[in-house]
Amino acid sequence: MSYKASFACATVLSAAVFTAPAVWAQDSVSRDQSGPYISGSYGGYKAHGGEFEDENDLLGAALGYQFNEFFALEAEYIDFGNFGDDEVEGKLKGAGLSAIGRLPLTNSFSVYAKAGAFASAFDVDAFDESETYDEVNPFVGAGVDFRVTEQLTAFAEYNRYNVDIDEDDFNGQVTNDGPDFDTGRVGLKFQF
Repeated sequence: MSYKASFACATVLSAAVFTAPAVWAQDSVSRDQSGPYISGSYGGYKAHGGEFEDENDLLGAALGYQFNEFFALEAEYIDFGNFGDDEVEGKLKGAGLSAIGRLPLTNSFSVYAKAGAFASAFDVDAFDESETYDEVNPFVGAGVDFRVTEQLTAFAEYNRYNVDIDEDDFNGQVTNDGPDFDTGRVGLKFQF
């Protein structure tokens, strides 16, 4: 994870730690258990896979619906930016649709797991050739969230994505069939 992503993660987690006593003191405030929400996130990723080994920042935005305190559906857009080395470069962005299972530990703090499908547009420039791969692949993730106010929640999460390419498109000069991405990000969610 880059310096910027580490700093952002430390900032959000520090804010959560310092506001925790005040929020836990308000245990009588019940959490609204359903409704639409929007979120924004910032983080970093590490790409694994042959020529695509790299790390960079990512941005995300999501729209979701919390059905109850245990279950939500979410659609998100993620921009991974550019990565790779001098001879093999990639650019990845895409949209994900996921189901989120949440376990509330207190009125303010929850852990959750998510799984879904990621529809990606992966542009690869390698050895003077260019290809675009439009694929849908599964992804999984886990995270924690902390309710800061009645409508605002801070979260930190880890997700694992993968994308595929066809090695034959580059005359066998690309030695893997696509990178895997380990992502860590922090963000804020606003529930209506």
